[in-house]
Amino acid sequence: MSFGVLASSAAPVGRFRIVAFWEGISYLVLLFVAMPLKYGLGIDAAVRVVGMAHGVLFLGYCVTLAVAARHLGTRLSVLAFLVSLIPGGTFWLETRLRQDERGGEARGASI
Repeated sequence: MSFGVLASSAAPVGRFRIVAFWEGISYLVLLFVAMPLKYGLGIDAAVRVVGMAHGVLFLGYCVTLAVAARHLGTRLSVLAFLVSLIPGGTFWLETRLRQDERGGEARGASI
């Protein structure tokens, strides 16, 4: 269901990663599908529907980020918020979190 997001939905960071994935998808659909439909073909409903879904997902992103912030740290939490404003930024963040997760597993296994 999480399409490559190797995260447990039981952990705060896992829930954040899942919401971040869907927020990123909704942002891209808004920018590259709904807006061209509105401004190219005059279909205003596309932006209303997708824009509402994206808005709800963005609020969910902010809430789950706030909950996961104590696990991510201040620097990574601020970075997570900033990259959410860039199209595709949440996918870059997922790559970064996955690398950090693998690095933590490697450090934990060697101890």
